Amino acid sequence: MLVNLKQIIDMAEKGGFCVPAFNVYNMESAMGVINAAEEAKAPVILQIYPRLINEDVGFYLSHVLVAAARKASVPVCYHLDHGPSEIEVQRALRTGATGIMYDGSVHPFEENIAKTKHIVDICSAVGVPVEGELGHIGSVNDEVMDEFTDPDAAAEFVKETGVCCLAVLIGNAHGHYKKPPCLDIDRVKAIREKAGIPLVLHGGSGIPDEQVKAAIKAGVRKMNIGTDVCCAFAKGTLDSLNDPNRSIAIDIFMKKPIEAVKNLALDKIRLVEAYGKA
Repeated sequence: MLVNLKQIIDMAEKGGFCVPAFNVYNMESAMGVINAAEEAKAPVILQIYPRLINEDVGFYLSHVLVAAARKASVPVCYHLDHGPSEIEVQRALRTGATGIMYDGSVHPFEENIAKTKHIVDICSAVGVPVEGELGHIGSVNDEVMDEFTDPDAAAEFVKETGVCCLAVLIGNAHGHYKKPPCLDIDRVKAIREKAGIPLVLHGGSGIPDEQVKAAIKAGVRKMNIGTDVCCAFAKGTLDSLNDPNRSIAIDIFMKKPIEAVKNLALDKIRLVEAYGKA
């Protein structure tokens, strides 16, 4: 069933677990996630990057995601991840997105508040909740990590913008970590206490399991998984290529990538304690 971002986050908040948010890139990666969610009876979020929205891929993929969510027997949110401007937000809304993440973290604090509030106002007009970001979550390839999210600043940001959940920088980054990160769990607790809303953990691929569990206990209710989806799909594709009995029929060839993404999604669903929570 297609639900919005706040509805699915509220489920996690009420149940004390975390909703896994998978970045998907094509029909097959989406199928793998949905198949896992159905089997696990778990709520999930299907996310797309803004570059897909800005290309023809987004037009085709959005129809697939909305149809898949509506057909599913479990709650599914179709979400824009890291929307950098109003253009991508408007495009995502027009393709049926039921959740929007606006990323104004590259801007100074006051400008981030103003821009995020503007996006919240736009999305509120059509009943779509918004995720914000405070503390720029960069790449594992960045030479220097930005300052971690300040709890007092987070409280002001949430009050002024009206976001329903907040992505924070606590030692996490996007991509494959060169060495295991060390999340600042005490900071998660402080931000959660001050801001008073569910938190979002970006860069979920490669964070040690015990740190993920500690972050959930401290108040994280959404965790993003992107890089691991890509790696699982690539491995499944290589398995198909290396199969001496492979078929050139694309639907058959794609069965292994779909299964690989499904298995990855099942592992993450278990990790974030969403199994059986639909």
